[in-house]
Amino acid sequence: MPHDSNLTAFALNCSLKPSTAREKSSTDRLLGDLRAALERNGVDTPENPVRAADRNIKPGVLSDEGEGDEWPTLRRKILAADIFLLGLPIWMGQPSSVAKRVMERMDAFLSETDDRQRMPAAGKVALVAIVGNEDGAHHCHAECFQALNDVGFTVPANGGVYWVGEAMGSVNYVDLPAPPKAVAGMIDMAASNAAHLARMFIKAGTYPGLAGG
Repeated sequence: MPHDSNLTAFALNCSLKPSTAREKSSTDRLLGDLRAALERNGVDTPENPVRAADRNIKPGVLSDEGEGDEWPTLRRKILAADIFLLGLPIWMGQPSSVAKRVMERMDAFLSETDDRQRMPAAGKVALVAIVGNEDGAHHCHAECFQALNDVGFTVPANGGVYWVGEAMGSVNYVDLPAPPKAVAGMIDMAASNAAHLARMFIKAGTYPGLAGG
């Protein structure tokens, strides 16, 4: 689909499983479906989702926690893209601990404002993709949306996609032959709205911030 501006997206998979795990990641599958939908809306997704569990993301609230910390590299990738995709599973009714660590590290944005009091994520769009075999997707979306908004990202309308299986069930999203119709529609709407919003930021410029900030 042709568009008049080139957009890019970067996806971070916050599964508890590293990429070396034998078990396939449902979070990866959902992020893949979302990336494909973004591609159909003129958004480039040049890099496969990065598995956060593969990286040494140290605990803390600074953008660089010193020797061995791999967060600074991920931070640059997140901020270089127009659209950030945060993918995570539900565990114990909560966003995964890996996702929570990622959001904690973004707390540094609060003190990294420019001369107009804009955080580094100002003018960037965020989507959240969630999988799990229990209820709780709405709760986890609320937690992630609040955190991402607090550090400067803009979440578009219908900016969350999710799939949750039967309670205590054994079927995961990655096992499905195709996304259910409702989930597929959710993915398409989120991708369309995110691309539209990111394109608006490029055309009109990011938020003006505060004069004399």
